[in-house]
Amino acid sequence: MTDHLSRDYFDQKRSAAYERRAVRLLGGLYRRVADDVAAVAPPGASVLDVGTGPGRLLHEIASRRPDLVLGGVDLSADMVALAAAGAGGWASRIVVADVADLPHPDDSVDVAVSTLSMHEWPDPGRAVGELARVLRPGGVLLVYDFRFSRVGRESFAGLVDVRRTPVRPKRRPPALFTRVSATAP
Repeated sequence: MTDHLSRDYFDQKRSAAYERRAVRLLGGLYRRVADDVAAVAPPGASVLDVGTGPGRLLHEIASRRPDLVLGGVDLSADMVALAAAGAGGWASRIVVADVADLPHPDDSVDVAVSTLSMHEWPDPGRAVGELARVLRPGGVLLVYDFRFSRVGRESFAGLVDVRRTPVRPKRRPPALFTRVSATAP
């Protein structure tokens, strides 16, 4: 399942430009999400960042919780290369993959997180179903996206305790983002 931000769109040049913008514009969001992941992840948990892009979120999480087993997926090989740079021992767990076809076994992830990619998923219900498949029972799904994203509760069928809450990174007065959290039964 590819979308208009396919593997080819984020080539090396566009990936590097996105990383520069992400550092400047999205740092507050990544710090907030990393704090949230650090708070819900049990000791030694497996965390999967879906749509990892240049991997800024993974690096933020690693700085807070070095005990976590981190991994990421993205459609773009160039984004994966950026994310893996400086990742150290977990670089090999950042791979090219589609959210609708994850290369992970069933019940293998404790926390799945995604930032600003859900609005690009052609079939959010199918993508969330795949995330639910890889989550362990009791595992947590955290999806952050733009507030205006039109993904309904029905996309999260099969998960429990589905909640949508506004997210305000520090120094950003309006709630530009939203978080959908859910738990695997």
